[in-house]
Amino acid sequence: MSLASAVEISAVMPAFNEEANLEQSVGRMAAALGAQARAFEVIVVDDGSRDGTAALLERLKAIHPSLRVVRHPVNRGYGAALRSGFAAAHYPWVFLMDADNQFDPSDVTALLARAADADIVAGYRKQRRDPLPRRLNAWAFFTLVAILFGRLARDVNCAFKLMRRDLLARMELHSEGALINTEVFVLARQLHARVVEVPIQHYPRTSGRQTGANLRVVLRAFTELLAFKAEMRKVEKAA
Repeated sequence: MSLASAVEISAVMPAFNEEANLEQSVGRMAAALGAQARAFEVIVVDDGSRDGTAALLERLKAIHPSLRVVRHPVNRGYGAALRSGFAAAHYPWVFLMDADNQFDPSDVTALLARAADADIVAGYRKQRRDPLPRRLNAWAFFTLVAILFGRLARDVNCAFKLMRRDLLARMELHSEGALINTEVFVLARQLHARVVEVPIQHYPRTSGRQTGANLRVVLRAFTELLAFKAEMRKVEKAA
């Protein structure tokens, strides 16, 4: 039996005001994992959406028995949504993918092909299909990440990752915002986790609004990054 056919996966999909994307992204995820996994669940974390996301997810639960919904009463941030999803996961592998249809969940096949040799199989975007302001923000942020922490991965923030749940359980993740992926890789390095990187196709967003270029989100990410570096310095001194 191949790893793909024997694997059990919890897919975690954070969503904030993704009513226009969820029907397709949840359906595609359920179909992809149904073809690849022995058992799976799709966990959508509704991070305080103010559109029709909550009502749509209730309808989708009747269509997709594998769908579980975790809801934040108010918007707490991307990192908080991921932490809630990770905490809710039941299966040995956790597959992270955003709900905005910028990835094809069937590409999980490429991650599963490397899973036997890894604790984290991290996708990286062959060509990033985001608007220029978002790409510029990402470049500035990850230039600073590289200065503070060294090389962590080719595409730290790529929301297409397969991770062992027992590894995530050993991490004390605190980020409420976009720093969460940096935090995962830094802690993975401390835990001597095996990280493998795989190229993945990335697609333009066609529905809904991106929040990654929002000034408040950007400032929060930089603030969290500097606070995280200070915390890591304390840990290193105490060791």
